[in-house]
Amino acid sequence: MRVHLITPEDVCAAATRIQGEVVRTPLTAGPAGGPHFLLKPESLQPVGAFKIRGAANAVALLNPTQRRRGVVTHSSGNHGQALARAAARRGVPCTVVVPEGAPPVKVERMRAHGARLVVVPPTERAAAARELERTEMLALVPPFDDRAVIAGQGTVGLEILEQSPDVTTVVVPVGGGGLAAGVATVARGVRPGRIRVVGVEPELAADAAESLSSGRLVTWPEERTYRTMADGVRVCLSELTFAHLRENLDEIVTVTEEEIARAVAVLALEARVVAEPSGALATAALLAGKVGTVPGRPEATVAVVSGGNIDPALLARLLARS
Repeated sequence: MRVHLITPEDVCAAATRIQGEVVRTPLTAGPAGGPHFLLKPESLQPVGAFKIRGAANAVALLNPTQRRRGVVTHSSGNHGQALARAAARRGVPCTVVVPEGAPPVKVERMRAHGARLVVVPPTERAAAARELERTEMLALVPPFDDRAVIAGQGTVGLEILEQSPDVTTVVVPVGGGGLAAGVATVARGVRPGRIRVVGVEPELAADAAESLSSGRLVTWPEERTYRTMADGVRVCLSELTFAHLRENLDEIVTVTEEEIARAVAVLALEARVVAEPSGALATAALLAGKVGTVPGRPEATVAVVSGGNIDPALLARLLARS
């Protein structure tokens, strides 16, 4: 069955739709003394992560009945926070199914945005959300397996193209694949053949790398993906995001836990950017030399820092190791 992919026009429409809901994050200098690249700090968004873009677009597209009944999703934190905030701003009730063991800092922020939380074992999160969709007739807004969400996330790429006309490489984290799918769609559609989009995921949660290498969707069990400290990318691709990445992503690389830890510390100490492990994946790949850069031309390479919602105790431990 052919999957219906989003287009650059969908992303442009989303950008118009979410104006006033999201921050147009700047491009800032990367860490000194290493490879030359810029940062796109989505950690500066109102919920501390890029997820607000897709959530705001999805909520804006709800019909009146859906807005009255409310929305539901499943999330370990960033998407849940984003959907809760976007829904609250439009007076829409929001329920988030949260996996046991989700970072406390993210759980508390979901509550702070007014979400009703339903905590379940990690393996039951998606099924529990679908059950609430059925029994309470809520509108399901998945973290990534949704065209409106992907189009919203693609606005990160649209902004990068507008802010850096000389960019030739964009490096993005990959979990469920919504961000990479949206950014790669924009790059391929707006500047075909001129921009390379590289995805990055942890070695301990490398389902996307295996899927793209084998040419078929491969799903890793949660006991494998939950080994990585990068909690935001422990989910696997969907058929929808896999189709987008197979069509538009140029390359995917993996990084070790040590490389992720180092990137979090380097971003904080040398670039003054607070990043959670998932948000530091693109920087980790660049610092480890797994993605080439252009010497003396930082504007040619942009690393997306996808989120900054790190547990303070974890951040302290990683800084102490550096």
